[in-house]
Amino acid sequence: MKHILITGVAGFIGSALALRLLARGDKVFGIDNLNDYYDVTLKEARLKRCQEQNGFRFQKLDIADREGMAHLFRERRFDAVMHLAAQAGVRYSIENPYAYIDANLVGFGNILEGCRHSKVGHLVFASSSSVYGANTKPPFSEHDNVDHPISFYAATKKANELMAHCYASLYQLPCTGLRFFTVYGPWGRPDMALFKFTKGILNGESIPVFNHGKMLRDFTYIDDIVEGVIRTIDHIAYPDSAWSGETPDPARSYAPYRIYNIGNNSPVELMRYIEILEKCLGKKAKLDMLPMQDGDVPVTFANMETLESDVGFRPRTPVEEGISRFVDWYKAYYGIA
Repeated sequence: MKHILITGVAGFIGSALALRLLARGDKVFGIDNLNDYYDVTLKEARLKRCQEQNGFRFQKLDIADREGMAHLFRERRFDAVMHLAAQAGVRYSIENPYAYIDANLVGFGNILEGCRHSKVGHLVFASSSSVYGANTKPPFSEHDNVDHPISFYAATKKANELMAHCYASLYQLPCTGLRFFTVYGPWGRPDMALFKFTKGILNGESIPVFNHGKMLRDFTYIDDIVEGVIRTIDHIAYPDSAWSGETPDPARSYAPYRIYNIGNNSPVELMRYIEILEKCLGKKAKLDMLPMQDGDVPVTFANMETLESDVGFRPRTPVEEGISRFVDWYKAYYGIA
């Protein structure tokens, strides 16, 4: 049994992960600030599912609150921390960059300091496929350079990776970063494509299709993501004795540090994704074909060789099955016949 802190526990991934960890017998302490970036009632409903389980405790807390975070780490000891709390979204980072400075930079600094001083056994943190930015060589590999982000959100996630490496090097804090690729499924985020598309189609509204539909996304089902995260939490980062400063590998280090992609390794054309959703809903979509939005990329495609080699993770849910499960959940949650 482990004592694990999950930040952003009322979020999509955080709540699903908490339920799985509790089911295997771990103790989970969750924090979340329950902000109104999207529907708070959905966050509260996710949180309620966790609170109904034995071994779960919750505190409303903002990771940017330096004193509050310091107090948490003084009062409690955790075997591992899964840091998921962040300000998400590419477009919103253009509109409100300070939200990303506060949550993704200041907040992550507070996490690192807390883990350092309380001697946490393993810090696993959420990075993003967005860090690949201007890279154009698919599938995207953790071993490639990612110094050309094209959104401020991506820049903050790249900064998190660099900050974590400093703490791994200076304080021997084991750190693992996970670059998530387009997570979807039941209890998902309303600001993401599948949720918005489903709502729009059912309401008879036009749905926005960027880059005129010429997009490839490595859609990754939530259950697969959670399985990969749990395996990574259990696989504590350690120094790579073969690492060389002459040919530095960005995904490894002489310090206890790792970076992994966590995706489906099977990108789907956006128009195919919409077709599957139309079939599940039994209703055609009205398409609003739009140019590429600022900060977005036409392709995401995860090279999964390293994570599979290190922890044996391989995604197993086909997109047809994942979308069908989401639609069933959406109709049940919103009482749609």
